[in-house]
Amino acid sequence: MSEETKTNQTTCGDCLCQGAGPAFTEFLRRLGPPPEAKRHFDTARVEFLKGLRSLIDQRISDINRTESKGASITVE
Repeated sequence: MSEETKTNQTTCGDCLCQGAGPAFTEFLRRLGPPPEAKRHFDTARVEFLKGLRSLIDQRISDINRTESKGASITVE
């Protein structure tokens, strides 16, 4: 048994995956963007959501604005 297999079994315990879970997680982590790019994408996502919030807030204020239903006139 290799040292890596022993490490995975002690990390993973006696589960059915036999260490495949942590190995698959590491594989997926390596497929992702580098940390600097991930930070950039996260910041861009936050800015996009802020823009959506601004649009929604504007629409809510437009809906809540009361329209004048008629004109007030004085009768003599």
